[in-house]
Amino acid sequence: MKQFLSLILLFSSLFAVASEKVTFKAADGVEVVADLHMSHPKSAPLIVLFHQAGWSRGEYLEIAPTLNRLGYNCLAVDLRSGNLVNGIRNETHQHAKAQMRQTRYVDAHQDIEAAVSYAKSLTTGKLLIWGSSYSSALVIKYAGDNPDVIQAVLSFSPGEYFRSQGKPEDWITQSAKQITCPVFITSARNEKPNWEAIYEAIPVDGKMNFLPETLGNHGSSALWVRYDDHEAYWTAVVSFLKSLEK
Repeated sequence: MKQFLSLILLFSSLFAVASEKVTFKAADGVEVVADLHMSHPKSAPLIVLFHQAGWSRGEYLEIAPTLNRLGYNCLAVDLRSGNLVNGIRNETHQHAKAQMRQTRYVDAHQDIEAAVSYAKSLTTGKLLIWGSSYSSALVIKYAGDNPDVIQAVLSFSPGEYFRSQGKPEDWITQSAKQITCPVFITSARNEKPNWEAIYEAIPVDGKMNFLPETLGNHGSSALWVRYDDHEAYWTAVVSFLKSLEK
């Protein structure tokens, strides 16, 4: 597995599949921008990728090609709560500001709803949602509130991040109780207390979690090749994705 994964990571960095920029509207009319990495037929599973706070779809510049190599199409989305990473400016944030819309974490939930709705038109296969930091909590909420829509969740460093924005202290945990699909949660080692109660609330057998032996890193960026422990995270992700094939 480790040798296979090392080859996948190498070839993904050398032969990244070109992406196409696409747009769709959120419920309040804000134009949401995303990169579509469509390297397989429509029948292949598709993963919708959401970034962490202050960032953009650029968080997935090297992650999406690896997922393509593993057999998945990807849609990397700019949420309105974000800014810049890896040289990619968050265009949804710019559009929301131009329309004088709020850009808090909670305001991005409607962008996730719009992205999933759009993604449903892109695949006849399984639909997965993947979040990083604040968006990793929002994808758990979406999965619990819409149990019949998606087939799996991957959540990198979730937590109850929304109390300062008027939400209950267990806002994510309450939705987690309604999840019916497999869920994968990971984070840096010291972040486990942020998501332990959320994970315990998920009532499905097909849930998995991973903590590295190292200190680890926050959010989906833990998978970036610049980090020495990135292969350990990738091994856990691949193991989860393989479990969905059974």
